Amino acid sequence: MSITGLALKKSTTVLVMIVFIFLVGLQSYFTLPREAAPDVKIPFMIVTTVYPGVAPEDIENLITRPIEQELKSLRDVKEISSSSSESFSVISIEFEPDVDLDFALQKVKDKVDTARPEIPADAEDPVVTEIDFENMPMLNVILTADYDLVKLKKVADDLADEFETITGVLEAEVTGGREREVQIYVDPNRLKDYNLSFSDVYGRVMEEHVTIPAGSMNIGEFTYSVRVPGEFKDPNGFRDLVVTSTSHGPVYIRDLAEVRYGFEEQTTKSRLDGRTSITIGLKKRAGENIIRIADRAKEIIEFRKPNLPNGTHITIGTDFSKFIRVMVEDLENNIITGFLLVMLSIFLFLGLTNSFFVATCIPLSMLITFAVLSIMGITLNFVVLFSLILALGMLVDNAIVIVENIYRHRHMGQNSFEASEKATNEVAMAVTSSTLTTVCAFAPLIFWPGIMGEFMKYLPITLIITLFSSLFVAIVINPVLCYRFMKVKSGEEERYTTGEGFFGKVLNFYEIVLLRAVQKPKTTLSIALLALILTFAGYSVLGHGVELFPTSDPDSIWIDINGPVGMRLGTTDEIARKLEKTASEFPDVKNIITNVGVSTSSTGMGGSFDTSNEARIFVDLVDFDDRSQPSLKTFNESIEKIKYITGADVKLDRAEKGPPVGEPVEIQVSGDDYLLLGEIARDIREKIKNVPGLVDLKDDFESSKPELVF
Repeated sequence: MSITGLALKKSTTVLVMIVFIFLVGLQSYFTLPREAAPDVKIPFMIVTTVYPGVAPEDIENLITRPIEQELKSLRDVKEISSSSSESFSVISIEFEPDVDLDFALQKVKDKVDTARPEIPADAEDPVVTEIDFENMPMLNVILTADYDLVKLKKVADDLADEFETITGVLEAEVTGGREREVQIYVDPNRLKDYNLSFSDVYGRVMEEHVTIPAGSMNIGEFTYSVRVPGEFKDPNGFRDLVVTSTSHGPVYIRDLAEVRYGFEEQTTKSRLDGRTSITIGLKKRAGENIIRIADRAKEIIEFRKPNLPNGTHITIGTDFSKFIRVMVEDLENNIITGFLLVMLSIFLFLGLTNSFFVATCIPLSMLITFAVLSIMGITLNFVVLFSLILALGMLVDNAIVIVENIYRHRHMGQNSFEASEKATNEVAMAVTSSTLTTVCAFAPLIFWPGIMGEFMKYLPITLIITLFSSLFVAIVINPVLCYRFMKVKSGEEERYTTGEGFFGKVLNFYEIVLLRAVQKPKTTLSIALLALILTFAGYSVLGHGVELFPTSDPDSIWIDINGPVGMRLGTTDEIARKLEKTASEFPDVKNIITNVGVSTSSTGMGGSFDTSNEARIFVDLVDFDDRSQPSLKTFNESIEKIKYITGADVKLDRAEKGPPVGEPVEIQVSGDDYLLLGEIARDIREKIKNVPGLVDLKDDFESSKPELVF
């Protein structure tokens, strides 16, 4: 007995199963995590080691080389590269795409532990982390106030702590603001008078400003923990610390230095539309629901607003959840539109009831797909959403063939059960073969190697699940619905076979063309071949090139600033202010967020420990419907406007709809002499800078930070 015959005999069970599919499918759809891109495991890891105050050459010899030597024995490694800068060592390990990342992470940690005795004891412990290319904040919350930055920083820190309690938030990074600190300005002349050194003062502060756990004591029926609190609550307490004693009495810190309660040196700055601000950037964990996180963060903001100090203003900046929300709404609209259009087109040929049988294939197939995606742990991202929209047109093919054949058998005088079973079995092999041919066209994409393959495999997986779901609906559910609910009126079978009416004339014309094509097969095939050749020739002449993902209008643009190593924060800020003024002249700008002193690398780990030479400016654009011109045109025009900025490497960028693939073309130069490599890189840049279509030409050579040698 065929699966269709079994379904027809258990038709009540199938109807109950339809209700179950609706319930499970809807529950899966609403609980599927939404995110911008697929959760792709990147086979990269980095080992970072901080050794404060040490020159790049010493970092390379004392830290980078010993660790690299141990890492070379790792298996499944594709490439190991390193960067040694002042106070900072970064070693990147790229593994083969199919490696078990958890196992590889443990192996890297083991090798680093083995190398630990070979590096200086006063260097910080190396840290091993997986690279996350999704380091861009999914939501920027900008705080401005009518009061001082110290108080606003406290408000921002409290708000960031609350954001980090949201399930799925990796980090709420605070940029900008000022914090108080105790500053002790030691007078070297007074040190000389008392025959003391700076280390004597430093050591006394470190020894006294500390809380000491002192064990426990048994008193009576209880055991009490003993603690000796020694941290000062009042900055003036440092003034009364005794550094040493002389015949004339004790020597206090106030005798040697001036103690101030000031502000720490700023390492980051933030502005909103030129006004000093503090930015909280929310970063989510991979695979988490970006819409849920964004909505929860906004709920926290609304809840906290009444309790914030007067004069506090909160602005939502870059919000990537809007992109996902729009795509989900587009999917829902396409499903509804497809459902209605299918019903309309089938209604013209098979009537209202029969068009309903075919159209039910769309929601049922989609709901089954959502359930399977949920079971497989796949998120609802733009690749999956695109695949679902692409599959919409294929969903009804099988159902149309089967429902139309059942309809024909009913007109041949068969009862509903017999017509549903025989008609479905008659074409079951054909519709199954048709589905399999489409599946076979997409299946090889699952085995696409590398990071690109890991990213793109969600397209064939989603399509295959959707197509098999539609096949299941066509040969199991559609026959049962036709058996239970299809009604046939006598004489209806003659409606489109008499040649009368518009559709009858169309069918007659099609019959004539088909007969002539069959009668002259050589001519027909020659015309088809010629059309194929002309298509390729026409595209080669009129086409606009090839790209992996189409370039779409961005919702935001950002400008990355990378100055020379060692450039002061204030200098970087001056360049950022010039670019802010330039960006304010872009059309359709909603607001401009500037973060100075933050890393602009994709992983959040720059090439050096100090990022005072880096800055990023977010330019948020108004909503799509309110723009005076396409934002892609704005982006291209903006490139010309910023190219005249000097003093730093300035790059305009936008959110990419695809995996992290790096630059389109990279030229690597290797050798033993670093300075010579820099000269070769400059020569190469000079020779290729005039290549047509070349933009954003740059290299990653960094001369050493300026230093004074005594």
